[in-house]
Amino acid sequence: MSIKGTTLVHGIMGNPVAHSMSPAMHNVAFAECGLDGVYVPFPVTDVEGAMAGFLALGVRGVSVTIPHKKAVIPFVDELDPVAARIGAVNTLVNDAGRLLGYNTDWIGANRALETVMELRGKTVIVLGAGGSARAIGFGLVEAGARPVIVCRNEEQGTELGCSLDCPWYPLGDLANLQADCLVNATSVGMGDLADLSLVNQGKVGDFKVVMDIVYAPLETKLLREAKAAGCTVIDGLQMLLLQGVAQFELWTGKNAPVAQMRKVIYAHFGVN
Repeated sequence: MSIKGTTLVHGIMGNPVAHSMSPAMHNVAFAECGLDGVYVPFPVTDVEGAMAGFLALGVRGVSVTIPHKKAVIPFVDELDPVAARIGAVNTLVNDAGRLLGYNTDWIGANRALETVMELRGKTVIVLGAGGSARAIGFGLVEAGARPVIVCRNEEQGTELGCSLDCPWYPLGDLANLQADCLVNATSVGMGDLADLSLVNQGKVGDFKVVMDIVYAPLETKLLREAKAAGCTVIDGLQMLLLQGVAQFELWTGKNAPVAQMRKVIYAHFGVN
């Protein structure tokens, strides 16, 4: 990689961001496409200052991650309608000095699911009611699917259900629900929760498709049990990859080199 005066700077803002795989994914994409671009981590605590800095320095594009996806919204000049409905931005585009805000999380989730199933008319249970569940839920509505929210927190569940005009059920009701697909949009399955799943082993086989947004570990307990039950499974790196593909295309206007981007992030987990 050669950094020059003409190099267009891109990056990821959040706190923390040192662990992010996005720089490796996007830098290989710039190189593969022969583009004069670079992507770097921006550890940010001052959101307003960072947004002004991006404009002042001519930063072309920024990924936005935890905890800033809502905080950036007051500082964008134009907000994509789906991002507005979700209430979160994960992608900024500097369009000649105007900051445009998008959300590609829902695009990544939809594209991941659409590799194995048609979404229109299908019922999809979404576990959780946080930011990821919200983006996935709105994406399902955009695709003509029927989301069903299942979570522990009644207030969050009912609010998200009302926003999506879809049912909400407490976690204890999961055993009685039927759907074509189940998506875990919680952190259960990672870190200290790596040995846990929100779905009983005897229930998981009821779903044709099971997706987990957790990607560390790559095969969560949920996915391991779903695979054993004969389900089609989608790991969390698929959503990460495909939301990144959508970001790259917003920044560059070019088709992303998906195979190369996939290779670099899966190599991090020792997968060819």
